[in-house]
Amino acid sequence: MHLATKLRQRLANEESGFTLIELLVVLVIIGILLAIAVPSYLGFRDRALQKAAAANVRSAIPSAEAYYSDNSSYTGLDATALKSIDQGLATTVKASSLNSGAGYCISDKQGDYVARVVGPGGTVTVSKSNAEC
Repeated sequence: MHLATKLRQRLANEESGFTLIELLVVLVIIGILLAIAVPSYLGFRDRALQKAAAANVRSAIPSAEAYYSDNSSYTGLDATALKSIDQGLATTVKASSLNSGAGYCISDKQGDYVARVVGPGGTVTVSKSNAEC
Protein backbone atom coordinates (compact mmCIF):
# COMPACT_ATOMS: atom_id res chain seq x y z
CA MET A 1 0.00 0.00 0.00
CA HIS A 2 2.88 2.29 0.79
CA LEU A 3 4.24 1.87 -2.78
CA ALA A 4 0.92 2.81 -4.38
CA THR A 5 0.81 6.01 -2.32
CA LYS A 6 4.31 6.97 -3.46
CA LEU A 7 3.35 6.40 -7.11
CA ARG A 8 0.24 8.56 -6.78
CA GLN A 9 2.27 11.36 -5.19
CA ARG A 10 4.92 11.18 -7.91
CA LEU A 11 2.28 11.29 -10.67
CA ALA A 12 0.46 14.16 -8.99
CA ASN A 13 3.64 16.27 -8.71
CA GLU A 14 4.91 15.53 -12.26
CA GLU A 15 5.29 18.57 -14.48
CA SER A 16 4.55 17.79 -18.10
CA GLY A 17 5.89 19.74 -21.08
CA PHE A 18 8.58 19.77 -23.72
CA THR A 19 12.25 19.79 -22.96
CA LEU A 20 14.55 22.39 -24.50
CA ILE A 21 16.08 19.77 -26.79
CA GLU A 22 12.67 18.76 -28.13
CA LEU A 23 11.82 22.39 -28.90
CA LEU A 24 15.16 22.92 -30.65
CA VAL A 25 14.64 19.82 -32.79
CA VAL A 26 11.22 21.12 -33.85
CA LEU A 27 12.71 24.52 -34.75
CA VAL A 28 15.46 22.89 -36.81
CA ILE A 29 12.89 20.80 -38.69
CA ILE A 30 10.76 23.88 -39.40
CA GLY A 31 13.85 25.74 -40.62
CA ILE A 32 14.77 22.93 -43.01
CA LEU A 33 11.23 22.81 -44.39
CA LEU A 34 11.25 26.58 -44.94
CA ALA A 35 14.62 26.41 -46.68
CA ILE A 36 13.11 23.93 -49.13
CA ALA A 37 9.67 25.54 -49.55
CA VAL A 38 10.50 29.24 -50.03
CA PRO A 39 12.65 28.90 -53.19
CA SER A 40 10.09 26.52 -54.70
CA TYR A 41 7.29 28.99 -53.98
CA LEU A 42 9.22 31.85 -55.57
CA GLY A 43 9.89 29.75 -58.67
CA PHE A 44 6.21 28.84 -58.97
CA ARG A 45 5.26 32.50 -58.53
CA ASP A 46 7.64 33.68 -61.27
CA ARG A 47 6.37 31.07 -63.73
CA ALA A 48 2.77 32.01 -62.92
CA LEU A 49 3.45 35.70 -63.61
CA GLN A 50 5.12 34.85 -66.94
CA LYS A 51 2.24 32.61 -68.01
CA ALA A 52 -0.38 35.18 -66.96
CA ALA A 53 1.27 37.96 -68.97
CA ALA A 54 1.60 35.73 -72.06
CA ALA A 55 -2.02 34.55 -71.75
CA ASN A 56 -3.28 38.14 -71.55
CA VAL A 57 -1.39 39.06 -74.73
CA ARG A 58 -2.61 35.95 -76.58
CA SER A 59 -6.21 36.74 -75.64
CA ALA A 60 -5.87 40.27 -77.09
CA ILE A 61 -4.62 39.15 -80.53
CA PRO A 62 -8.08 38.12 -81.86
CA SER A 63 -9.38 41.56 -80.84
CA ALA A 64 -6.59 43.23 -82.83
CA GLU A 65 -7.45 41.12 -85.85
CA ALA A 66 -11.14 42.00 -85.45
CA TYR A 67 -10.14 45.67 -85.31
CA TYR A 68 -8.24 45.23 -88.58
CA SER A 69 -11.17 43.51 -90.27
CA ASP A 70 -13.44 46.40 -89.25
CA ASN A 71 -11.04 49.22 -90.20
CA SER A 72 -8.77 47.69 -92.91
CA SER A 73 -5.82 49.05 -90.95
CA TYR A 74 -4.32 48.92 -87.47
CA THR A 75 -4.17 52.75 -87.35
CA GLY A 76 -5.73 53.98 -84.11
CA LEU A 77 -5.37 50.64 -82.37
CA ASP A 78 -4.95 51.05 -78.63
CA ALA A 79 -6.06 49.34 -75.42
CA THR A 80 -9.38 51.20 -75.43
CA ALA A 81 -10.16 50.00 -78.97
CA LEU A 82 -9.33 46.42 -77.99
CA LYS A 83 -11.53 46.61 -74.90
CA SER A 84 -14.42 47.94 -76.95
CA ILE A 85 -14.21 44.71 -78.97
CA ASP A 86 -13.61 42.39 -75.99
CA GLN A 87 -14.61 43.69 -72.56
CA GLY A 88 -13.01 40.64 -70.93
CA LEU A 89 -9.45 41.72 -71.69
CA ALA A 90 -7.17 42.34 -68.74
CA THR A 91 -6.89 45.97 -67.68
CA THR A 92 -3.08 45.74 -67.82
CA VAL A 93 -2.97 45.09 -71.58
CA LYS A 94 -1.43 47.87 -73.68
CA ALA A 95 -1.58 48.18 -77.46
CA SER A 96 -0.45 50.50 -80.23
CA SER A 97 -0.35 50.55 -84.02
CA LEU A 98 2.98 50.37 -85.87
CA ASN A 99 4.32 51.08 -89.37
CA SER A 100 1.61 53.55 -90.36
CA GLY A 101 -1.15 51.08 -89.52
CA ALA A 102 0.44 48.02 -91.11
CA GLY A 103 1.16 46.31 -87.76
CA TYR A 104 0.54 46.38 -84.05
CA CYS A 105 2.23 45.85 -80.71
CA ILE A 106 0.41 44.34 -77.74
CA SER A 107 2.00 43.97 -74.32
CA ASP A 108 1.09 43.10 -70.76
CA LYS A 109 3.08 43.45 -67.56
CA GLN A 110 2.66 41.09 -64.60
CA GLY A 111 5.07 41.66 -61.73
CA ASP A 112 8.54 42.08 -63.24
CA TYR A 113 7.67 40.25 -66.46
CA VAL A 114 6.50 41.78 -69.74
CA ALA A 115 4.90 39.71 -72.48
CA ARG A 116 4.90 41.27 -75.91
CA VAL A 117 3.88 40.48 -79.48
CA VAL A 118 4.51 42.50 -82.62
CA GLY A 119 2.10 41.51 -85.31
CA PRO A 120 0.46 40.47 -87.35
CA GLY A 121 1.92 37.00 -87.22
CA GLY A 122 4.39 37.57 -84.40
CA THR A 123 5.15 35.27 -81.52
CA VAL A 124 4.62 36.16 -77.88
CA THR A 125 7.88 36.74 -76.01
CA VAL A 126 8.22 37.14 -72.26
CA SER A 127 11.13 38.99 -70.71
CA LYS A 128 12.07 40.62 -67.45
CA SER A 129 12.18 44.17 -68.73
CA ASN A 130 10.10 47.28 -69.26
CA ALA A 131 9.71 46.83 -73.05
CA GLU A 132 6.01 47.59 -73.12
CA CYS A 133 4.21 49.03 -76.12
